[in-house]
Amino acid sequence: MVQDILISDEVLQEAFVCNLEACKGACCWEGDYGAPLEPAELSTLAQIFEDIRPFLLPEAVERLQEEGLYAMYDGDMPGTTLMPHGACAYMTYDESGIAQCGIERAFRAGATDFQKPISCHLYPIRVKKVEHVRFEALNYDRWDICKAACQLGKKLKVPVYQFLREPLIRKYGAGFYEELDAAARHLFP
Repeated sequence: MVQDILISDEVLQEAFVCNLEACKGACCWEGDYGAPLEPAELSTLAQIFEDIRPFLLPEAVERLQEEGLYAMYDGDMPGTTLMPHGACAYMTYDESGIAQCGIERAFRAGATDFQKPISCHLYPIRVKKVEHVRFEALNYDRWDICKAACQLGKKLKVPVYQFLREPLIRKYGAGFYEELDAAARHLFP
């Protein structure tokens, strides 16, 4: 437990460093649902849509205008809208053909101050919330498309939580990350 958030041992022990050269950003087009969205992110998407629009694929803009800026999955779980072929509607490609987030491209260009959905930024950590008891747990999500990331993480000796330092600080603050790092170094020297 760090600041009342339960952390899976795997977040501290498993190795992970995204290897986009190997996977080509497959997490942006694989899966059954769009990326999970937090309640505040729903209104953020509406506020920034015109700012990020130039960074999105034309067919994605059309889809988002027709279907909405997000979709509901399993009845009550908001997530990013998907294209008919299953890719996230916010997905674009870099000049090498690697998938990347159009929202993040807009952020890096200074068009918005919203970087991207926190669930994408935190991946392969998934946040499980139990609202009625105000409980959160951080779990490591294993996905076969990330095998190259696991191999690179092992080679570089980088645990998941260290690879995700920036998004963990973005979500929970620097104090949380410092406590998490101290706990990890104490438990798994």
